[in-house]
Amino acid sequence: MKMTKLSGWQRLAAVLSTGFALLLAGCETTPAFQVSQPSSRDGTVESIVQDTVQSGNAAAATIGGAVVGGLLGNQIGGGRGQTAATIVGAGGGAFVGNQAAQRQTLVWRIGVRYDDGSLATIQQTTAPALRIGDRVRVTGNGIELLRQGPN
Repeated sequence: MKMTKLSGWQRLAAVLSTGFALLLAGCETTPAFQVSQPSSRDGTVESIVQDTVQSGNAAAATIGGAVVGGLLGNQIGGGRGQTAATIVGAGGGAFVGNQAAQRQTLVWRIGVRYDDGSLATIQQTTAPALRIGDRVRVTGNGIELLRQGPN
């Protein structure tokens, strides 16, 4: 197998590509809609709670950031200066990765009691246009208010 020496720019591009991949792997996005029970069921809204959830895996993002920062820092200077730049880069990368994973996302958890008496929690990232006591249908596409007949 023939080994080819990479130029400084090629090495930097490879490090940046790897770093971005690691940072993205450490970040999760909260789904816009999530159902904890089977879908297409009717029920009554029992609770609506606003909450925040963490966006990513802090440990993976911190480690990924440290690796990327260390690799980038290692590209600077030579000798003791290079060692110092590697250490500073790793510390800075760890901090940035951790901060990225600490982002919080606002969610609403809607408690629904289905007609058969079972309970479900629907989590969504948009404010629901519902009130406690509303009759709803939970489907694969989300939660919808059922039209009430004339009183």
